[in-house]
This record gives sequence, C-alpha cells and structure tokens, in this order.
Amino acid sequence: MASNKKYWKSVEELNEDSVIVKALRDNEFVTEIPTDEFLGNKEVLGASSTTRRDFLKYVGFSTAAATLAACEGPVVKSIPYVVLPDEIVPGEANYYASTMADGFDFANVLVKTREGRPIKIQKNDLAQNGGSVNARVHASILSLYDKNRLTGPMVDGNQVSWAEFDTAVAQKLDAMAGKDVVLLTQTFASPSTSKLISEFTAKYPNVRHVVYDTVSCSAALDAFQAKYGTRALPDYDFSKADVIVSVGADFLGDWQGGSYSKGYAQGRIPKNGKISRHIQFEANLTLTGGKADKRVLATPTQQHQIMKALTGGSASGLPQHLAAAVNRAKAQLQSAGRRAILVTSLPDVESQTMALNFNSNSEVIDVNKPLLIRQGSNSEVMNVINGVVSGTIKGLITVGVNPVYSFPNNVAFAEAYKKLEMTLAFAMRMDETASLSKMVAATPHYLESWGDAQIKKGTYSLMQPTIRPLFNTRQFQDCLMQWTGKAPNYFNYIKENWTASILEGGSWNKALEAGVLASSAEVTMEELKPAAEGAGAMETSTTNGALSALMQDGKYELTLYTSTGLGDGQQANNPWLQEFPDPLTRASWDNYLTVSAADAEELGLENYHVSNGALNGSYVNISLGNIKVENVPVIIQPGQAKGSVGLALGYGKTAAIQEEMQTGVNAYPLYQNFSDIQKVNIEKTSGVHEFACVQLQSTMAGRSNEIVKETTLEIFNTKNISEWNAVPVVDYDHAPIEVRDRKADIWSPFEETVGHHFNLSIDLNSCTGCGACVIACHAENNIPVVGKDEVRKFRDMHWLRVDRYYSAGETFKEEIEKLENLPAFQTYETVEVPAYENPQVAFQPVMCQHCNHAPCETVCPVAATSHGRQGQNQMAYNRCVGTRYCANNCPYKVRRFNWFLYSENDEFDYNMNNDLGRMVLNPDVVVRSRGVMEKCTLCIQMTQKTILDAKREGRAIKDGEFTTACANACETGAMVFGDVNDESSEIVKMKKDNRMYHLLESTGTRPNVFYQMIVKNTTEA
Repeated sequence: MASNKKYWKSVEELNEDSVIVKALRDNEFVTEIPTDEFLGNKEVLGASSTTRRDFLKYVGFSTAAATLAACEGPVVKSIPYVVLPDEIVPGEANYYASTMADGFDFANVLVKTREGRPIKIQKNDLAQNGGSVNARVHASILSLYDKNRLTGPMVDGNQVSWAEFDTAVAQKLDAMAGKDVVLLTQTFASPSTSKLISEFTAKYPNVRHVVYDTVSCSAALDAFQAKYGTRALPDYDFSKADVIVSVGADFLGDWQGGSYSKGYAQGRIPKNGKISRHIQFEANLTLTGGKADKRVLATPTQQHQIMKALTGGSASGLPQHLAAAVNRAKAQLQSAGRRAILVTSLPDVESQTMALNFNSNSEVIDVNKPLLIRQGSNSEVMNVINGVVSGTIKGLITVGVNPVYSFPNNVAFAEAYKKLEMTLAFAMRMDETASLSKMVAATPHYLESWGDAQIKKGTYSLMQPTIRPLFNTRQFQDCLMQWTGKAPNYFNYIKENWTASILEGGSWNKALEAGVLASSAEVTMEELKPAAEGAGAMETSTTNGALSALMQDGKYELTLYTSTGLGDGQQANNPWLQEFPDPLTRASWDNYLTVSAADAEELGLENYHVSNGALNGSYVNISLGNIKVENVPVIIQPGQAKGSVGLALGYGKTAAIQEEMQTGVNAYPLYQNFSDIQKVNIEKTSGVHEFACVQLQSTMAGRSNEIVKETTLEIFNTKNISEWNAVPVVDYDHAPIEVRDRKADIWSPFEETVGHHFNLSIDLNSCTGCGACVIACHAENNIPVVGKDEVRKFRDMHWLRVDRYYSAGETFKEEIEKLENLPAFQTYETVEVPAYENPQVAFQPVMCQHCNHAPCETVCPVAATSHGRQGQNQMAYNRCVGTRYCANNCPYKVRRFNWFLYSENDEFDYNMNNDLGRMVLNPDVVVRSRGVMEKCTLCIQMTQKTILDAKREGRAIKDGEFTTACANACETGAMVFGDVNDESSEIVKMKKDNRMYHLLESTGTRPNVFYQMIVKNTTEA
C-alpha cells in the first residue's frame, strides 16, 4: 500500500493551532501593502501624470496589489561592432571545454560564451571522471565578474607594474638565501604545475613546498598512502553497491571531493525489482542522511565505536538501540559480499584504515586509479603554523589559500605573519592574508587562465581561457616561469609537457577541444620534502593527532562541515551562493549552530516564527579551551543527535567582501588540529537573530497529500499499482472516474499532437537536493538577487525551488501500525513527536508545472499569461500589470513578483547593479522590470534554438537535444526533459513508468511536469 505519511516542512506545522501556519495557508500575501500612503494622498495622486496603463493598474484590477506594480523598464542603447571579430557570430553561443580546480572544487566543465563573454557553466558530458559540477561550480561564472577583484600587483600597499613586481620579488628571494621560506599552496592536481614548482624550488633550494587543503582530508590520505603507497583518495562507484553503510560520510555533499552522486543515483532507481540499501550513521543531518533508507543518530564518539564494531569488533559498549542497528548493518554488509561498501568521514587514521581494510575486496572501491584532488598533510601544515609563530620560518609565499582567515589559531598566526621578512600572496582579492602581505600578485580567474589537471589517475584535463583577462593579472605559473627564466609562457609549457608524455602521440587540438583525455602515461609528480628529519611524519592509527580533539573538556560534540552553498568559503563574495537556500534548513545568508530539540530545551534556546512566517532564533557563544566564537545564531534541527551540534565553515569573511555579503561567523578558529570534530561548551547569550529562511514559504495552501509520494520496495514489487500509486478520482455520473479521464475535463482540449509538446520528468529517488539546478536556472534566466531582508519577507526570485519535507516513522510499517492502533480522539502527536528527533527527509524540486489546464491563465485580466502550442505556460512581460491574480490562483506557488527594480538599483547592490556584474547576463533572456510577474519558462529560448538549428540544417531533432538549464545541470539524471510527441523518446518512457505521478493531481490542472515517486529499501537483515 502507499504511504499514509504526514509531511511537514517546519516544526511550526506540527502545531495544529498555529496562527502563523493558518495565515500562510489562507493568504498568498501575508504582509499588507501600504496602498493608503499613496492612494490616500490626493495631492500626490492629483499631481501624477497617469497613462492608460497606469489607470488600469490603479482602478481596473486589484488596486491594492497593483499600486507597487509595473514601471517602464529603462532603455539601454546597444553599440554595434565597428569591426566584427572573425570568431564571433552575433547571437551564436560558443562553447569551450575547461576545468575548474580551485583546491576545493574540481570539475570538468563546458563554458558558454556570448559575444566573447562567458555567461554559463555546464558539465562536460565527455568527462566520465570529471569531479562534481555542483552549485558552486555553476556559480563560479559570477565570481569572474566580481567588482572586488584585484586589478594589478602591489608592493608595500602601492600598485606597481609587473616588471617592477618581478624585480622586487627577485631581490627578496636572493636576500632570503639560506633562510627557511615556505611556498604554501592549494592542491593543484596539475602535472605541469607540479613540474614547474619542482624547477622553482631547485633554483631556490631554501624554498620548500607545502600543500594546504583548507578542509583537510589528511587522515584519509595518510591511511591510503600507508596501505597503497600513493598519496591519494580512493574512488567509489556506488552504482555497483548493493549495500552502502556510511559512518558520518556525507558522500552526496563535499566528502572527499563529492563526486559520487551520479553513481549513487543509478543504484537507487528500481531495476528488476532491486535498489541498493543505504544505512547512514551520523550526528548532523546531511544530504546523504536525508536520502538514506535508514538513518541512525550517533555522536562522533559513538561513530568511532561503530566503525570498530562494523569491522570485526563488538558493539557492546553502545546503547542498546544503537548496538542493534549496528549488528543489523553489519549482517547486511556481510551478506552483500563484494557489492558492499563502508565509508567514513572520521578524521582519524585508525577509522580510515579500518574502512580501507574492510573494502579491500569490494567491487565498489577503486584504488588503482585514485583521486588526486587532495594532497595536504596536517603535520606539515602544523609545522608551518608553528614555524611562523616561533619565527623559524622567515618567509611565506601563499597561492590559492588564505591562512590568516582559515588557520585554526589565526589571531596568533596573523600577528606573526606581519613580522615575517618575506610575505608574498597570490590572490584574486585583497583577502585577509593579502591585506597583510608585503607583496601581492593579482591572479586571474580560472576562466582567464591556462592549466591542466589530473583529477583521477589516468584521466587528464585542460583548462583554457574563455575571455581575455579583465584586469592586469598574471597566473602563478607564469610568475614562476618568469622567476626561473623559462620561456616563453605557461601555455607553451603545458603543450610541451603534454606532447612529450600525456598525449602519447595524440592530437593537442583534439584534447583541447574535448577538454579531457584518458592516458596511460605515468606523470612524475613533485616530491614534497619535510622541513627537517622526522618533521611532518605521516600519521598512523596509533599516532593520530585528530583523536585528541575528542579528549577535550567540552559537553557537546561539534561537527564542522562545509555548506552546499559556500563550501570552504572561497566564493563568499558570490551573491548567487549567499542567497542559495540550504537544502536542509532552507536558510540563506547565514551559518548557524544546529542543535537538537532536547539540547535546545536544556540550554533555553528557541526558534520561533513571527506573524509573516519569518524565522527568529537565539544566539550562543561557543567555547573551545581559550577560544570563543561569539553570537552564533541557532537553528533547532530535526534529526540532530542529542549531545552533538553542527556549524558550517566558510562564513565570517570581511576582507574584500561586499558589506551585504559579510555574513555569518568564522568557524575556522574551532578547527583545531584540522579535525572537524571538537568537544565544546555552549552558553546562551542575549539577542534575537533574524534568519532569511524560506521553510514555511510556498505551503501549497496547506495541502499535505499528493505532494510527495513514497512506498517501500516490498510493496512496489508485490502490490498492484492502484495500491501504492493510485490516481485521484472524481465523481462523474454517480461513479468515480480518474482525474486523467477526459470526462473529468470542463476545458476545451488543446491540440497537443501536432508539432512538439514538452514535458519534464523529475525522479525523486534520484534527486539528492544538491541545488545545482537552482544556480543553473539563475545563470540561464537572469534571475535577480534580492538580499537577506527581501528573502526574509519571502520575496526571493528563484524560479526553481527544492522543497524539503520531513515525515514521521523509522519505517513505513512502524508508522502505519501506530496510525492504525491510535486510540479514539488521539492526534498525530504520538507519531510526530518522536519523528521530530529523527525524521525521514524528501527533496522535491518545484517549478512552474506548465499546466494544460492552468489556473493562472483563466484569471489574468490582460492575458499576460497564456498557453503555448508546445505546452509551455508563457509570460508576455510587457502585458503584465502586476495584479498577481495568477500567483494567488496557482496551487503550486511558483510565480515570483518583482516588487522592485533589481537591476541598476543601489538598493539592491549585487551583480546587476554594476557594469562588470551585468556581463554575466544572458542576452537571450530579458531582464524583468518592477511590477512584473515571472516564473519558469521551461527555458523556451533553449528549446526554440534547438528547433531553429535543426530547421536551418534540414534535419530531424534527435532525442536528448531538447533540454532546460535545470535538466542539463542535473548530474544524477533526476531531471529528464523532452518531446512527448516523439514516441521513442526517453520522456515518453518516463511518463509511462509506474512511479509517475503529477503534483496535486486532484486539482485537475494536468501539468506538463511530472514526478517519479520515492521507493525506499526498508529490508532489514
């Protein structure tokens, strides 16, 4: 049978008497519009010059809603080319293969350019092992146009030419001869850069290279190196797994590079009656935990015991319920044999070694071609910190890292850094480290650079510039070539290296065009040398510094993590990422301490919603020894393990960060010993924090059924479809008929069989909630950033949102038994309250459903929204007068209203308010003005271009050519877009699938977007 679950977005919805929830359900616009201030003033109204269009706004339609509506957009004159470049065809996009490798995110990408401007990032489908093209990678296009970038090199605070800079550096390097100088860099995973650094340190033997990963994977690297002899990370193909057990590893997030979503999703689609079984032990609620079949709460200390129990030890020291869950998971791992996998994020070599040993015979793990995207060593970096603070290190050159911001003891380090004889920072912005450095080299964005990378052993990729440098910048590698006397430039250096080995006789131009190349060539990587004999020794399972974090005197176990939006914080100045709602908390523009309800009650912490649904919360101070992080806002998180708390890294930046984006607190001071697990003390402090949290937004008028559909694998395999995916029925002639029956229509049917008719399928089993689709939609459709205050008022402009729903019950069987045995007059409370401690999670992308019977179309008084012949619900922006009747009548709450002019408006000082930031705008999509209603168009500009290209070339359109920004960005394949009039297309197969259903189908809207329901594997050992 189908699930009878009750779904809820926020704990507030569990309060049946909540006035706030009722107001949000009953009123589309909770905040009153101050129309009296304008219409009540006869002098202002009498003096106004009113056009016919304005008259209609004020009088004809919903005056209260239209008063703040449409103004005419500004006219901007275009300047044509005087001399047209040969390689540019106006109106035609060019695509270039490149690679993003910033030390945290590594991905092979395609870069879309228009008239010489990069405007969008896409995944490179030719790259099978190309990292994760996540939300941050998609948003990196906007970081190219950051107005806070450095415009040229600086020495002692003064701008200089590159020739003067080179002279100053050469003199300083010569003066430092015989003194300890450290070249501290990010992981490049670049064969050419590695060779170049070796040549540089050979010329300057007093300079030693140390790799620093801002978020460390040192324990996993040490364990792998000790077992297999290579400093790398194992790769995993989760599509081969029958049983997955994760102990704290958020492998659908950023764990070890986070490129595992695609394989995982393939194993989660029911095939031949089977899907993988996924069990997650964790403290913080993560994307991976949200997708698990069974999620078990465990603090970090308990996780260490769990790892021992799963790999041959005993579970006797664990609480009874936890020991039982461990034993069941252990039995399932053993029964799955070689198709089982055990992964962990615990930052100690012992746990990582246990996982490697357990997986040694697994088909899922790949140790022969490991990942090379992390190289840092905790002990070596600690040696650098101690050397700078003690004064034994005399010079520091930093590349791609910001240690003054991210080192654990950053205050002491910053003071010592100022006293160094030589400080040279390669930076894109005048960040915390660069602002204290004597010499600053302005570096270009990766889209302005040449480079190469070996993300996975045996798979090489190239980075190429897609635009001339916007500023007077120079690559780190070009600087090394200048200082070592190499000639002529880094491009030629890469080409020579590839021709000599990697290409193996192949074509350079073809490799550059594809962006990726599989090669068996063995590239000698740089040998990193320790500071002195015995220093920087690799950690072992018995000499592990990370374990000391759990021996500290603190009441709560803190897990530090990287958020889906900001990651390690490199793109903190990116407004797309700041406004991106966290997939789990649905909060943006902040980081916060996540605590359990039980711990919040003990500490007196609270979250509450104000009258319009906005979320407020308490502040706390976090103490770790003599370190204190003050005024950290709190979110009470369902699914947080009691006794544990969570806090995101990457926030709290202030140097070279626009004021509006100086958000959150810096958690790196708590990152002691580069361990993401710490024992801390927490105390409540005064004040109330205002969150920009959209978790109560778009409640779909309070409907709780027909939104998310779930069933179990057992029911899916054994029961009739009518029991687990029933189609809603209506009464017709005194008998029930399905809503899909034509007899249920009161509409005159559209002609849908002629030409193209587009549908979009969304598989909820495959969707991980990562949000890459949200950022891709932002980039493609010129969606504005509105800022924290407007998001707090539920005025965000995202055309696509990823709703997160909680639901009750460890298993369907358990919940249904409770529901069936409820005593008379009992409420859902007996089910919901325990579920709040550890709820199940469902992610659901929701955009305009493009209804064939669209409620919005029937109520628009000026026909601004209408139905297209290809199935899209279209918007004529010039006709819209902002009555918002359509938004009120939409059951899916997917329409967005331009309350203000967001472009060229100092009140919204984001990328659309400066000439540089506007370079990212897509010329194929209009920038909407104030007072206009907008929403998803199924990227009509993309579908029309496909049709016109095929027509011009005189050919039929192949299946898969039609796409949208969201479907194109989805790495898991959860979104499939296509023409349902093509009977052989993938979209037709998806529409005929038994898991297909429409959102709120009983309303009779007949959407062109449909979903594949969730199937959970609840089979226990």
